[in-house]
Amino acid sequence: MEKILIIDDEKSILDLLSVVFKKEGYTVFTSISAGKALELIDKEDLDLVLTDIKMPQMSGMEILGHVQESQPDIPVIMITAYGTIKQAVQAFKQGAFDYVVKPFDMGELKLIVAQGLEKRQLKQENTLLKREFKEKYTFSNMVGKSKSISDIYTLIEKVSASDSTVLITGESGTGKEVAARAIHVHSRRRDKPFVSINCGALPEGLLESELFGHMKGSFTGAIINKKGMFEMAANGTLFLDEVGEMSPMTQVKLLRSLQDHRIRRVGGTEEIAVDVRIIAATNQDPKKGIEEGRLREDLFYRLNVISFTMPPLRLRKGDVPLLANHFLAEFCAKQGKKQKRFAPEVINVFEAYPWPGNVRELENMVERIVTIEDRETITNKSLPDEMLTPQAFTEVGQQIETGFDLNMTLDDIAKSYVKQALIMSDSRLKETAALLSVNYRSLRYLIDKFDLKDFKKNGQNRQDEANRQLGSMRES
Repeated sequence: MEKILIIDDEKSILDLLSVVFKKEGYTVFTSISAGKALELIDKEDLDLVLTDIKMPQMSGMEILGHVQESQPDIPVIMITAYGTIKQAVQAFKQGAFDYVVKPFDMGELKLIVAQGLEKRQLKQENTLLKREFKEKYTFSNMVGKSKSISDIYTLIEKVSASDSTVLITGESGTGKEVAARAIHVHSRRRDKPFVSINCGALPEGLLESELFGHMKGSFTGAIINKKGMFEMAANGTLFLDEVGEMSPMTQVKLLRSLQDHRIRRVGGTEEIAVDVRIIAATNQDPKKGIEEGRLREDLFYRLNVISFTMPPLRLRKGDVPLLANHFLAEFCAKQGKKQKRFAPEVINVFEAYPWPGNVRELENMVERIVTIEDRETITNKSLPDEMLTPQAFTEVGQQIETGFDLNMTLDDIAKSYVKQALIMSDSRLKETAALLSVNYRSLRYLIDKFDLKDFKKNGQNRQDEANRQLGSMRES
């Protein structure tokens, strides 16, 4: 029940309003003296104050000033029999929510009180959401201890201090938007909006309207003027996900907006100044997009002031148990279930699985398990068949039945992985070592052991050769 304080030097007014608002379901406090009123304001957790302006001991304007200084989120409604435009302007300037003149219409007063309480509730919810947002996207809640993700955290912390445009690349599900939100939360724009849009999810005409807004009558269905994402993100951050999926025409308009810091609504003639920080993301290779004509080169260089790549989960194997247990605790709490735990066999499967959908796939998997599983200990019985019997596991089982040389098989597997890593890194040894999670000396040893020094064929031939080797290994 919301708590209302009514202050007036006329007892009849206090009694009347007390009865009316108690019937409305509110907890009502009344005060005929300023001293008691100030005591109640400081003592009680009030939701709204309704005060007369002209009183003998202390004016309603002074009451308003005290509330604004001590608890500015509490809406204050002013009542007076001496209403003037000057008093109304002064009350609003000092932060009054509204202003009514005696004799007042009771229905109108009820409505104004309800609106004031609604505004307070929205403020409280907004504050709570901001606090939850900041807590969710602090570095302590971005789970992972591997070197690749730790390097990302360090970079995010440095990038957050500037207003530079950022381009985040990486496969789908690796956490590009999470990284973008972390940058926003730790930046000077943290108290301003974070607005996100998926550029690949909307057709060209609609995307342009969503980004830049439109004027009434600019197209069929445009019945009112509408702000776009740039204006909605004023003084905050605009996150453009899958930016490479924009049409060439929209890319041109985006480039002009980034250069001039001004936008023009669809169907409009006026240029509107905008102050937003741009963070863009794509799951495609931007340079390949430029070569294929899907991404403008000048837009790429405008976005690519600071860039980094979110590592796929298959290259963060050590983080898989941490993430799995983090999501397990989170979903058990959300669903009000007793805390569960993974059996060791489940963690072994999780670490062996390649996670093509990355962190998002792992998160969805854990949520499904928590929703369906009733037992406290989660075993392999809770996992889908495709995780337990992938093709590779089936082939290994068949090989064991027919008999094979373990050392030779392990060498063949290691050699195929080294070859594949060399292909992926275009024979750049430092990158190859990073892909294989080995040091440079170990990589040189493996290259010598498997006689891969002259492995310098073109990429396609090398890919074909690696595939043939893997095929031969399976057939054997």
